[in-house]
Amino acid sequence: MKQYLDQLKFILENGEEKTDRTGTGTISVFGMQARYDLREGFPLVTTKKTLIKSIILELLWFLRGSTNTNDLGCGIWDAWAKEDGSLGPVYGYQWRKWEKFVENADGTFTKTHVDQIAQIIDMLKNKKDSRRIIVSAWNVADIDKMALPPCHAFFQLNVAGDFVDLQLYQRSADMALGVPFNIASYSLLLMMLAQETGLTPR
Repeated sequence: MKQYLDQLKFILENGEEKTDRTGTGTISVFGMQARYDLREGFPLVTTKKTLIKSIILELLWFLRGSTNTNDLGCGIWDAWAKEDGSLGPVYGYQWRKWEKFVENADGTFTKTHVDQIAQIIDMLKNKKDSRRIIVSAWNVADIDKMALPPCHAFFQLNVAGDFVDLQLYQRSADMALGVPFNIASYSLLLMMLAQETGLTPR
């Protein structure tokens, strides 16, 4: 995990102090990038405790389209949940049930949903050269309804031969707490999508 440790070192040496909504303050670097090659092994950060079970449970929760902590199986979202466990239309909702309005013949509109995960699986199988294999959680119309706006805002996949790559964009990333989670979660997601589509995760 040299890439991760190198980023931490760079931030500590070059980051700029900023305020934030929590009042804690941050040492910030904008627009950092890191690459992890899954052919070299699974990129799990081992220099700190990484709750792999919670990572797996959360990813499966997203993929089911759930937005309630009662369906999660661990407490990582509890701080943002309402008393009944609801979080509003967060990741799972946007991934599996993005709202869409379709115009009818009479000019009225019917609300339907877009399953972005089903779409990208179909594209990975049937439109491999597309540069539109993207899943977005950043739904501007729903931001105010979410308990927490998406930190990992969208991801894109690319097929090259038998390989599939995934690129994640994060609008905000807590390097000490969230990023080790994100590295493992999206690596696992890439492996799952590769298995489903007969590709090799890279």
